[in-house]
Amino acid sequence: MLAALVLASTAAFGLAGHLAATSFIHHQQARQLDELTEVVLRRSEFAVDFAAASLDDLAGKGFANCDGAALQAVRLHVYQRSAVKDVRLVNPDGSVICSAYSETLEFDKGWADRRDMLASRDKKLFLFRVEQFGGDALGVLRDIDPKTALVAILGINASLFDIMPAELRAHSEVLLALNNGEKLGEFMLDPDRALPLPTGFEKNSVRYPLRTTIHVERAVLSTWNTEAYWPAMALALALGVIFGILLARSRRTEGPVADLDRALARGEFKPYFQPIFDLETGAIKGCEILARWLREDGSVVPPMNFIPLAESSGRIQAMTWHLLERALSDLRPHLRANKDFKLSLNVVPKHLLSAGFVETLRRTVLSARISARQIVVEVTERDELDDLVRAAAVVAELREYGFRVAIDDVGVGHSGLSRLKGLGANTIKIDKFFVDTITIDASTTAIVEMLVTLAKDLHMSVVAEGVETEEQVRALMACGVQEGQGYLVAAPLPFAEFLRLLAGDEAHGRPDVSGPDAALVA
Repeated sequence: MLAALVLASTAAFGLAGHLAATSFIHHQQARQLDELTEVVLRRSEFAVDFAAASLDDLAGKGFANCDGAALQAVRLHVYQRSAVKDVRLVNPDGSVICSAYSETLEFDKGWADRRDMLASRDKKLFLFRVEQFGGDALGVLRDIDPKTALVAILGINASLFDIMPAELRAHSEVLLALNNGEKLGEFMLDPDRALPLPTGFEKNSVRYPLRTTIHVERAVLSTWNTEAYWPAMALALALGVIFGILLARSRRTEGPVADLDRALARGEFKPYFQPIFDLETGAIKGCEILARWLREDGSVVPPMNFIPLAESSGRIQAMTWHLLERALSDLRPHLRANKDFKLSLNVVPKHLLSAGFVETLRRTVLSARISARQIVVEVTERDELDDLVRAAAVVAELREYGFRVAIDDVGVGHSGLSRLKGLGANTIKIDKFFVDTITIDASTTAIVEMLVTLAKDLHMSVVAEGVETEEQVRALMACGVQEGQGYLVAAPLPFAEFLRLLAGDEAHGRPDVSGPDAALVA
């Protein structure tokens, strides 16, 4: 009987594991392809944001006319912005009055009438396709006054869409189109080959009349990223065991949220420190504090296992204040000795907008006798700011007291570049996704250059996240980025290790990260 029960239980868990593993793999595939579709859309939005910011800059300087001096200034403006191919002054109906580079008019096969241009959420901004002999371009029209408008012509680079994993490149297509169906660009290794039984992923911009689509052969997905099958099987079995244990203890425990509360009460959440460094010299200019859960038994819980729960349960605010107080206590001697050293902490949008946030931050920093200008509040762009006006007011208040504000995860989040401008932050932090591909993807370089140019126009500084190689450093510096953060210098470190890193940096310049600290997991 016992053997029969064991066999039956094993078979049941095996079936459940198979179903769970298959479902997990399909979910992961769909999530990754959905994220890739989102990436293409964000890149396209960035290009439009950049064009709109360029047109606003020109109009603000009084260059929306065909005078010789104005055209010369516009030519220089275009020359400094590789993504913009031309800027044209147009009539209310959309017809061209003059062009910065009149020879580009010869490349046009067709020009859209104003009635055929598609409106954006910004009622003075319109998008349309420009048919050219060398390939289609995107026109971005900005109304200046009732009689005139400016148009930026953006070239559509095929590398913008070359984002698919190697296993899928020959079996997929990536498309960018306007909402009226007019195609702006695509990437497909063999355009003459139709994809058999494709599955599609589509994203529509909420700000612009843009649509991105990825099609992938359904058959190739059966062998893509399936290495997670057996680990997922093991996970399913483990979850079954854990469920039984939790069920047995259900009368004696309150669940994982109670574990967070106990860990907070015991002070088990510790700040780890990751340096922010000068890309040219390697000198450490500051650091970001990141949360780690160190249990009483010495085990370390990775942040992905508790941060989402802390955010959803509301414990993230208490955790953030605890980490800041501990970090200020640890770093006080160094912060007081080096007034240019910056300490950054992550704040989720909900916490930033919570009642009393600014006063609590001021009180905490003043109690530690640290200057407010040495504290950088990093607001992640991955979570949407529901109330931009209120957020901008909070940021203005923080800056009035001397605090600095950075926008984290720029490039993969919810805000467009125009919203970054509206928030009024000091710094943008370019997401690791772009740093990973900057040495192999020309479109990434173009996007980083756009971000740096816009940051310069807005008097903002730029930090690149996830820097791991000297090759990436050179590519980022070529784009104008001055500071970085990543494993090239160090992973997030406990305070004692970080202190030794600072001592080595002050004595020798760029620290040696070839030792055991380099293997720590972020």
